[in-house]
Amino acid sequence: MYEYFLGQITDVTPSFVVIEVAGIGYKVLTANPYRYQVGNQPVKMYIHQAVSDNSMSLFGFYDADEKALFEKLLNVSGIGPKSALAILANNDHSGLIQAINQENATYLTSFPGVGKKTAQQIVLDLKGKLNDLNVEVSGQTALDVETPAVDGALADALAALEALGYAQREIKRITTKLETYAQANGADTNALLSEGLRLLTK
Repeated sequence: MYEYFLGQITDVTPSFVVIEVAGIGYKVLTANPYRYQVGNQPVKMYIHQAVSDNSMSLFGFYDADEKALFEKLLNVSGIGPKSALAILANNDHSGLIQAINQENATYLTSFPGVGKKTAQQIVLDLKGKLNDLNVEVSGQTALDVETPAVDGALADALAALEALGYAQREIKRITTKLETYAQANGADTNALLSEGLRLLTK
């Protein structure tokens, strides 16, 4: 039904953002909410609407190719919206496509909700079928914002990892490394979340 929204981001949480369009605030689930920042400049967000028996959800994407990749993942048996978002949270989408093409099931099973059988199904269904997507390592939105305090940014990044479905024991395993990374780089939440995902999928 929706192709994209053009509006202002009014709220960012570990699992969703609120985008205001023509005076209406839409709750949109995204793989990495911290790519977006609250601000007055308009943001274009591509939208996938999912309707089930008891709910209706909106999923937001950085560009049309990321949306297309999400929808292709949804067509794989055993992959639901939450698992697809967790897979897309790792911004290296070209690396994901390479892993699928190389039948790297071990890499795919590092994502929450993806077991060995589902990883094999992803390879079976999508190998060689994603090369037309123009995906690279996704960047920040163009909004200029102040960098949040490192402690708050780290807490938000850890909460976002939990919202994506990673187990507490997995998050705890990388927390010290993330703290060190934050102290060394003064990183914001988006950078810390990206680094956390990199550590979790190594």
